[in-house]
Amino acid sequence: MFIAGCFLAGVAQASRTTPAADATPQLIDPELRALLKQAALETDSFHDRFDGEVWLADMSQRLEKRVPDPAFRIELLRNVHYEARRADLPPELVLAVIEVESNFSQYAISVAGARGLMQVMPFWLKEIGKPGDSLFRIQTNLRFGCTILKYYLQKERGNLHAALKRYNGTRESKYSFKVDKAYKTRWYKQ
Repeated sequence: MFIAGCFLAGVAQASRTTPAADATPQLIDPELRALLKQAALETDSFHDRFDGEVWLADMSQRLEKRVPDPAFRIELLRNVHYEARRADLPPELVLAVIEVESNFSQYAISVAGARGLMQVMPFWLKEIGKPGDSLFRIQTNLRFGCTILKYYLQKERGNLHAALKRYNGTRESKYSFKVDKAYKTRWYKQ
C-alpha cells in the first residue's frame, strides 16, 4: 500500500503543470483518479487493487496525448489488460501492437479491410463470431487480436518478430521492428 501510494503521489507530482501565466501547480484530474480506482476494482486481471491503480495510472499518463478522453482511455486500458492477461500476453506488448496497427483508433480500417484497434480481418467474424459481434467493439477486437497474436507466438515458438510478421501478414521486418520499438520505448513495463 505504501509503494502504490508513493507511486500515485509521484504521478500527481509529475502531472503538475506550471503555465507561464499561472505559477500555481495543478494536480492530476480528480475525475481521472476516480476512473483509475474504479477500473482497478472492476477487473480481475490485476494481482490486487494497488497493482491495478499503479499500472492504469502509468499507462494512462503515457496514452493521454493519443486518447484524450479519460473515461475512454481507462476503459480501453482496462480491457487491454484483461484480454492480454486472458491470452497470456504482456499488456504492454498489446499496447505496442495497437499503436502500430491503428494508433489507438477504435474505428480504423486498413486498405486490406482489417478493422479496429488491433486491425483484425472481418473474415474472423464469419468464422468464429457470434451474431451482433463487431470488430469495432473494443472487447471483441481485443479478444480476437490477442488470441490471434498468442496463436502465432506459439506457432513461432516464442519468436516475437516472426509472430508479429505473421500477425501483420507481411514478410518484411519493418513491421515487427516498429512494434518492438514501441514496446521497448513507450509501453515497457515499469
